[in-house]
Amino acid sequence: MIEYRTFRNDDPPKILGLWHQAGLSSGAAQGFSCDAFDMLVFAQPYFDPHGLIVAEVEGQAVGFAHAGFGCDAKGERLSRERGVISVVVMHPAHRRKGIGRELVLRAEAYLREQGVRTIQAGEAAGASPFYLGLYGGSECVGFLESDKFAAKLFTSLGYQPSERRLLFRRDISVRADPFDARLVNIRRNMQITIRDRPVDASWWWMTRQGRLDALWFELQPKAGGPAVASMGCWGMDLHNINRGQRTVGLYDLTVIESERRKGYAKALLLDVIRRLREERVNFVEIQFQESNEPAMALCRWLGFQQIDAGVVYCKTVT
Repeated sequence: MIEYRTFRNDDPPKILGLWHQAGLSSGAAQGFSCDAFDMLVFAQPYFDPHGLIVAEVEGQAVGFAHAGFGCDAKGERLSRERGVISVVVMHPAHRRKGIGRELVLRAEAYLREQGVRTIQAGEAAGASPFYLGLYGGSECVGFLESDKFAAKLFTSLGYQPSERRLLFRRDISVRADPFDARLVNIRRNMQITIRDRPVDASWWWMTRQGRLDALWFELQPKAGGPAVASMGCWGMDLHNINRGQRTVGLYDLTVIESERRKGYAKALLLDVIRRLREERVNFVEIQFQESNEPAMALCRWLGFQQIDAGVVYCKTVT
């Protein structure tokens, strides 16, 4: 008989074991201990045990779904208008029995009780409360296409794909950096500033990237003035077993609108790659929306290879 219940304090070892047994794709971290779940999931200030639903058969955890919320526009607090089903994890021996479907329905019920207007399946952007560092790569990316169960499960429950992001990786141990003549002048006039966090780091950033081994890079004029480009990176240590090599995730590459198409994104990325190479990092990963053509061109120019794609699904609450 299948029992569905909410999270209990003795559940972390069961959930950890289920995560490692579920046969998730290479986009899921593997081989870590309960400490990682405690830091990134259970210790979050907004973790609600009622949002994590566990399915058991004869006292053994066979699946779980975790629901939570995104943040407001400023990243200062949770937004109850936006619900997210962060993950659905099933033991392979108990799939195709309706358990995953029931877990999603119970996660939806929890979110409806909280007054959400839309439900997002898969963490991404401002709706990624728990699993950054554990699933998806350099950023949360919805459900990876390599985890094939997700598309069938959510579309059968009325969800529609709303966003697709492409994941890219580059082996930076191979010294084959491309050249752009504009970079000579950029290096002459610009400098890199490195911080442990963005100057305007929000509460939301601190609860997520702030828990990881993160650095923040800015490209600034030597003559003074605001940064023209910025990006973050963090050590994907929990993914090293799957990656097989030391990997760093790159995220939030931004160039201010008035300074775009001047080579600043290229200059910043190349400088970061060189610095990481000096630290004996083997691979870097980055991701962008599929519709972002300039970003796709930049990835190709830098020699990145696509390794997966992630899809976010959405459903309007009625």
